[in-house]
Amino acid sequence: MNVSRLGGPILSLFRIVIGLLFTLHGLSSVFGLFGGNPMTGKAVPFGTWPGWWAALIQLVCGVLVLVGLFTRPAALLASGSMAYAYFVVHQPDALLPLHNGGERAALFCWAFLLVAALGPGAWALDTLLARRRAGSTSTSTSASASAAEPDSVPV
Repeated sequence: MNVSRLGGPILSLFRIVIGLLFTLHGLSSVFGLFGGNPMTGKAVPFGTWPGWWAALIQLVCGVLVLVGLFTRPAALLASGSMAYAYFVVHQPDALLPLHNGGERAALFCWAFLLVAALGPGAWALDTLLARRRAGSTSTSTSASASAAEPDSVPV
């Protein structure tokens, strides 16, 4: 078995699962679905700082990472928001994530940083759009080249 062929699909599956989990976390906080916000069991009140804005980042970036659209910027923003959550919310309580309840924030932070660094993988809208752009560029380049240089020149 050629293991190197699995890199793109495995990275895509990792991105999809992380994006889905982050989206579900955002949905629970923004709309109160799936048991609501872990702290209150309800939706976070609209516009409250930083909770509602963090939940909005979770929802929007989670969906973007899930489908693989604007993956790198969305993953970088999600990673930064989780770093903020860890250092501002969790880390003042205790040094280690095991003791301060920051395991999810730390794991999401590093997972999104990995996605931002490695890209979306093979199964992503970003990849599909890049292929289409490359295909249209090569088609237009070859068409203009053939117009400039005909296949046969009359003698």
